[in-house]
Amino acid sequence: MANIKSAQKRIKVIQKKTARNKLIKDDLKKTIKAFERALEGNDMDTAKEKLHSIEKKFDKAASKGVYHKAKASRKVSRLTKKFNRAV
Repeated sequence: MANIKSAQKRIKVIQKKTARNKLIKDDLKKTIKAFERALEGNDMDTAKEKLHSIEKKFDKAASKGVYHKAKASRKVSRLTKKFNRAV
């Protein structure tokens, strides 16, 4: 543990940010898995809704700094391609 007060504060801040980022990433992963299950089950309406939800969540995560903007865009693009191939 750090001895300096500012270093102790930085540790607390980093822990909070890490916890927030983990929640956001876990939620995205769950949504992506639900999207892929919908594709496997040929439930295109649900898949389309999930894809729209994923896109919004990735955009928000990129704006908050959880993901890099290019990575978020790449992930959405690949999922969209997967959806379009299934249709």
